[in-house]
Amino acid sequence: MLILGICCMSLLIVSLDNTALNVALPAMQRELDASVAGMQWTIDAYTLVLASLLMLAGSTADRVGRRKVFMAGLVLFTLGSLLCSLAPNLESLVAFRAVQAIGGSMLNPVAMSIITNTFTDPRERARAIGVWGGVVGISMAAGPLVGGLLVDSVGWRSIFWVNLPVGLAALLLTFRYVPESRASRARRADPVGQLLVIALLASLTYAIIEGPEAGWLSPLTLSLAGAAVLALAGLVLYEPRRAEPLIDLRFFHSAPFSGATVIAVCAFASLAGFLFLNTLYLQNVRGLSALHAGLYMLPMAAMTFVCAPLSGRLVGARGPRLPLLVAGTAMTASAVLFAGFRAETDNVLMFTGYVLFGLGFGMVNAPITNTAVSGMPRAQAGVAAAIASTSRQVGSTLGVAVIGAVIAAGISGTSYADGFVEAAVPAWWVIAGCGLAVLLVGALTSGKWAKGTALRTAERLASPGPRETAPANA
Repeated sequence: MLILGICCMSLLIVSLDNTALNVALPAMQRELDASVAGMQWTIDAYTLVLASLLMLAGSTADRVGRRKVFMAGLVLFTLGSLLCSLAPNLESLVAFRAVQAIGGSMLNPVAMSIITNTFTDPRERARAIGVWGGVVGISMAAGPLVGGLLVDSVGWRSIFWVNLPVGLAALLLTFRYVPESRASRARRADPVGQLLVIALLASLTYAIIEGPEAGWLSPLTLSLAGAAVLALAGLVLYEPRRAEPLIDLRFFHSAPFSGATVIAVCAFASLAGFLFLNTLYLQNVRGLSALHAGLYMLPMAAMTFVCAPLSGRLVGARGPRLPLLVAGTAMTASAVLFAGFRAETDNVLMFTGYVLFGLGFGMVNAPITNTAVSGMPRAQAGVAAAIASTSRQVGSTLGVAVIGAVIAAGISGTSYADGFVEAAVPAWWVIAGCGLAVLLVGALTSGKWAKGTALRTAERLASPGPRETAPANA
């Protein structure tokens, strides 16, 4: 339990940082004279680098030692937070957010790998993951409030100061109490695969964020889209040929694992888009302060806090199916309220939408994580957890990029106050589609057939595959 608490501290500072940052966006936008695209980059510079490096961090931790990598991540994340608080302009802030992300890539998947190797009983592990999900709820509840209070009283730079004492405390506790662990057989690095992942995510994100201004059919946008397609094709063709790939594509033979990956992308795209839209609306359209905007979103955060540990217990007792169905239904209903009934303009509808979304998102995290690591050999726990975490960050990156692009196109030539609600309607339908995908994919990949594919995949992963020349993937 002490190790679980220490690992949760790393999740707390990462999640708290992201939720507090959303509340601070309008203040940052004013001080740094940034556009909507500039605000997107303050978020996506972090999630893009994080998503690109998570799998490398997971496999490196399995190879050289999870505690070593975890401590290095705490140092870099804390240092990056300090640098962000001192950033003199938007370009520096984006660069320092990337430094934060390098450290963050060494935290969550490695912490999950530590938890997986500490809690070996499936029921205990599901409950531990429920606690882990509850920390996300705490950060969502505390982030807007703490962030709003700090922004209104001290300034947006102070939101990064919160990470400093927590990061240092987690570093000292890790050094004292967390034992070192690593995979029984080391996996070699895959630099080509790593470069292809970076190229895919970077080119796709850049194309979506800059597309509205450059033009969707401009040479720049088309070139970036082409680069993303080529990088994806390179991954699909290159990775199966390696004995020790960065992404073991055999993982995706398991329907629950593939489903968890898709659900993670959709759920976190919904969350990122939801927070981005509401932060801009509450402060730039309604004129609320950062603290009041945080208080408005408290119902969503409170429901996530309540439902996340409940979801963990449900997964441990009955499996992931029920939480996934509830999550997909609630998230879809919330977005439909905003898209079809303009819930922003009516407080009762808006708070109903917040409660529904918090319920749905609180239910979705535990089944994603549990499904991703269940059935996988413990030697590959870090890589499996990293793929799940990467899916979350890819979703967050795409959510901000797509929703921001929709808003930027919709309010072009008009003021926020006059055009935001109508411009947000297509964005809300995108979020509704993501929620519906959570529902349908969750139903399809949590039944008897899906469990059979998971068992067969686990058997293949537990013994050398026909393409392997060494037992390093066992």
